[in-house]
Amino acid sequence: MSPRPHLPARAFRPLAALPPWLAHALRAQRGPVPWSAVTRGALAAGPLLLVSVLVGRTSLGVVAAIAAMLAGINDRPGSRRTAVKRLGAPALVGAGGLLVGTYVGDHVGAVALTAVLTGLGLLAGGMSAIGPVASGGGTQLLVASAIGAGMPVAEPGWARALAFLAGAGWLLALRLVLPTPGAMTGDFRFDGERDAVARVYDAVADLLDATGTDHATARRAALTAALDHAQDALAGPRLRRYASSSSERRLHAQYAAALPLAEAATALAWAAEPLSERASAGPRRLAAAVRENTHTGPLPAPARSAPALRALDDALLHAADAFDQGGGGDLHARRHGVRYLLRTGFGAGGREYGLRVALSFGASAAVAQALYHSQWYGRHTHWYWLPATAVFLVKPDLGPLVSRVLCRAAGTVLGALLFAGFAAVLPRPEGLVALVALCGALIPVSTRHFAAQTAVVTVLVLSLVMVGGEPQASAGRIVETLLACGIVLIVGHLPMPGRRGGQVRARLAAAVRAADAYLTHVLDGSDDDRAARWALRREAYRTLAEARTAIALAAHELPALARHTEGTDEVAAVLERLVDTTTACAVHLDDTGRLTARHRERLAELLDELAAGRDRVGLRAPVPDLPVPAAG
Repeated sequence: MSPRPHLPARAFRPLAALPPWLAHALRAQRGPVPWSAVTRGALAAGPLLLVSVLVGRTSLGVVAAIAAMLAGINDRPGSRRTAVKRLGAPALVGAGGLLVGTYVGDHVGAVALTAVLTGLGLLAGGMSAIGPVASGGGTQLLVASAIGAGMPVAEPGWARALAFLAGAGWLLALRLVLPTPGAMTGDFRFDGERDAVARVYDAVADLLDATGTDHATARRAALTAALDHAQDALAGPRLRRYASSSSERRLHAQYAAALPLAEAATALAWAAEPLSERASAGPRRLAAAVRENTHTGPLPAPARSAPALRALDDALLHAADAFDQGGGGDLHARRHGVRYLLRTGFGAGGREYGLRVALSFGASAAVAQALYHSQWYGRHTHWYWLPATAVFLVKPDLGPLVSRVLCRAAGTVLGALLFAGFAAVLPRPEGLVALVALCGALIPVSTRHFAAQTAVVTVLVLSLVMVGGEPQASAGRIVETLLACGIVLIVGHLPMPGRRGGQVRARLAAAVRAADAYLTHVLDGSDDDRAARWALRREAYRTLAEARTAIALAAHELPALARHTEGTDEVAAVLERLVDTTTACAVHLDDTGRLTARHRERLAELLDELAAGRDRVGLRAPVPDLPVPAAG
C-alpha cells in the first residue's frame, strides 16, 4: 500500500543541483485530479463515522474509518476488476492482523507482545517483497495488528475485524458501483480497462513518431508502462480468456491485437530509421476506436519496404480484423507459482527487507511499551502510533529512506498544527466528522507526495481520536513520529547478513532470467507459437521495468546506502538493449527466417557486456550463451 513509487519523468530545473536524496524529497508527481477517487474518498470514512456516531457505536466507526482510509491510499486509477484485488486482498490481511493484535494485546505482557509484533514484521516484510498487492497486505497486517493491540476499544476482536472489513468493503463497493465522471463510451464498468488499452495504442504511435530520434528509448519505456497497466487492468476477476460478456471479449481482443503492433514498433525503433507520419496514423485510429467503442474503419497502411514495416502492416490488418470480430485472445496474465513466491519472499531481497521491517516494527513497539509504562510519559493511550508510523517509514516502495523520513516528519508537524487549529474552532462531533470526510476526499490527491499524504492522514487520525472521546493529541503525534523516524533511520543503516542492495539485485536477476527465456525462445526457432513469444516478451520488459524502478530508488538514497547498488543501472541499460535486440531479431526471423550480420554482432556484443556487468555488480544470474543462427 503506497503512493506511487516511480520517480517522475521530468524534474524541475532548480532541483537538478541538489543531492539526489534531497531532490527526491522535494519532487511531487503531476497529473489530472482523480475526481472519481476524490468522490469515493468523501463518501467513505466520513459517512461511516457519522452512522456509527448516530447509532452509538463510535469506536467501531473509528475502526471502519481507519480501514476506509487505508483502502483509500490504495485506490488508484485503473480498472474496477483490478480494484477487487488491490483493495480487497490487503483488507482481508488487515482484518486478520487486527484479530491477532487484539488477542495478543489482551492476553500477554509487554515483552511477549513485542516479540509477537516483531515476528509479524518479519513475515510481512518478506511478503511485501513479492509485489504491490502483497506490500499493501503486509502494511495493513502490521498497522492493524498494532491498532488491535493498543487501541482502547470495548468491542471484542471479531467485532473489530468485521468493522475493519466493512470500512474497506464500503470503499470497494463505491469503486465498483459508482460511474467515473466523464466515462468513455459504452458500459461504464469497463472505462478503466478501455482507457488502459487505448493508451497502449497511443504509446505505440508515439514510439513510431520517435523512431530515429533521441526520444525513442523513453517512448519505448512508456510503451512498456502502458502495456503493464493494461495487463493489470484486464487481469482482475472475470476477465479471463473466455470472458462472459461481449464487452469483455472485445477488450480482450483489442489488448491482444496491440502485442504484435508493440513488437513491430520496437523493432523499428531498434533500426533507428525515421518513419513517415503515415506509420503512426493507424495505431492512433485504433486508440480512438477503443475510446469510442466503435469499429476502426479503413486504416492507412505503412510502406512494406522492410521486415519490421511489413510486420507493422500485418499487425494493423490483424488488429482491424480483431476489432471487427471481437474475438478474445490470450491475456498473458502473470502467473507466479509457489516456487516464485518463496524465492521472492525468502530470497536475498525478501530476507533483508523482512529483517529491517521486523527490527523497525519490533523496536518501535518496545520503545512505545516502555514509554507507555513510564511515569515520565504520562501513560498516554496511543502507544500503537509509534509502531504503526514505523511501518510506513520502513517501506522502500514509498521512496528512498531519507526522503521518507523528511517527508514524514514535515507532514506530521504540518498536519498536527493544522488539526490543532481546526480542533479549536470546530463543533464536536459534527465538525470533526466533516473534517474526516474532507480528508478522505483529499487522500487520492495527496498520494502524489509523501509529505502531503502524511499531513492529510495526520489530520484524519487526530480527528478520529477526538471523535472517539479522547483529548486533543497533536503533541503526542509529533513526538512519536519523530521517535519512529529516528528508529527507522538507525535500522536502515545497520549492517545485515549478506550483501546490501539485495532487493535491487533480486529484481535485476529476475529481469536477466526473463530476458534469457525470451532470447532462448526466439533463437530456438519456436516462432510458430507467437502467443508464447509475446508472453515472454511481456515478462522480459515488465521485470526490467521493475528492476529499473528499484535501481532508481536506490540511487536516491544517502551515499552510504546508494554505493551498494552502484553499477546496477548500467547492467539494466545493457539488458534493455538486449531485449530490444531480441525483439528486432524475432521480427526479422518471422520475415526472412535468418538473421543479418548486424543482428548477430549486436547480440554477441550485448551478451559480452551483460556478462561483464553481472560479474562487476556481483549478480547471481546466468547470462545467455546461445549459438546465434547464421546470417542470411
